[in-house]
Amino acid sequence: MNSITTITSGPVPDLADYDIICGNLSGGADSRVMQHALMEAAEAAGVADRVWTFHASLGPMEWPSVTFGGRRYASVAELAAQQSSESGVPRERHMERTKMRDDGAGGLEPYDLLTYVALYGRFMRLGTRYCTKGFKEQLEESSHTPEVQRLRPVLGRPVRVLKVLGLRGEESRDRSRRLSYRTVKSNSARHVDEWLPVKEWSKARVRSLHVERAYEWHWCYDSEPGALDWLGSSRCSCSSCFLASRRDSLLGARRRPRIAEAIALVEEVRGDTFRPDVSMADLITLSRRPGAPAPGMVIEDEGPEFARMMEKLVWALEQEPRRLPELSVSAPPRRLLPVVDL
Repeated sequence: MNSITTITSGPVPDLADYDIICGNLSGGADSRVMQHALMEAAEAAGVADRVWTFHASLGPMEWPSVTFGGRRYASVAELAAQQSSESGVPRERHMERTKMRDDGAGGLEPYDLLTYVALYGRFMRLGTRYCTKGFKEQLEESSHTPEVQRLRPVLGRPVRVLKVLGLRGEESRDRSRRLSYRTVKSNSARHVDEWLPVKEWSKARVRSLHVERAYEWHWCYDSEPGALDWLGSSRCSCSSCFLASRRDSLLGARRRPRIAEAIALVEEVRGDTFRPDVSMADLITLSRRPGAPAPGMVIEDEGPEFARMMEKLVWALEQEPRRLPELSVSAPPRRLLPVVDL
């Protein structure tokens, strides 16, 4: 993509240059402030009617809705839809998609991420983040195809799409080095640029805007639902993410023990580890030691969606994996580190 320039010359896009502008909403706090910044820019440019929103649902691996203290708290998918609506995007322009697969009977069924891991044979790593590519980026691209097909003959040129993400530079070295505005795809049908409007925002600024505007944030950020203290997970991605901090990984294992046990089962059968530095089996053990973060609440995961995932997971683990794990890289540590060292 280095030889292809962005639609707008310069470090920031002119939103009026684009035909489709899409805010990617995870349901997390960063995506809410991204959508806030996006709509301010779109309204200033007079193109709010070109804004869409998109949420890639990862099924049981996402943080679900919970009922705590007599009150129901939204799932990340529900919160993403709420973030879209609150920002002024019409319901018909909010898209939620789930990766699907052939069900073997001529139909389609949801393809959950953990079953994919089990069939693939290896967990995600920084260099092989297929969870992002196959379960998010490809879904978003295909979701825009009908509108691209409608606009392409009318415009007589490739449709210009601006993909807007809530990534922040302080979250990781990789994100700090990522260009705030770049081209990610260009062909005869569509040209896709990417924009990170809140890349330079600090965590404190993100939280301050939520309080100032009374934006609801997901319960996983708190010590328990309704606490509003930001003492839970530092990020709202999958409830168990290989890129999460060690504290978030321990908290995820305590809050969703059945998900953690399912991941540990995949580790045991496939011989690979959830993270390159520590296995989920060890994280489960560490999460129960004194000094580990208190869960605040524990999710039972007894619903039909989780049951279907476990049924497919058991089937997947009976199949030959597509890839063998690199045991020299991913082997579990020989000694469990104290919680205080995590």
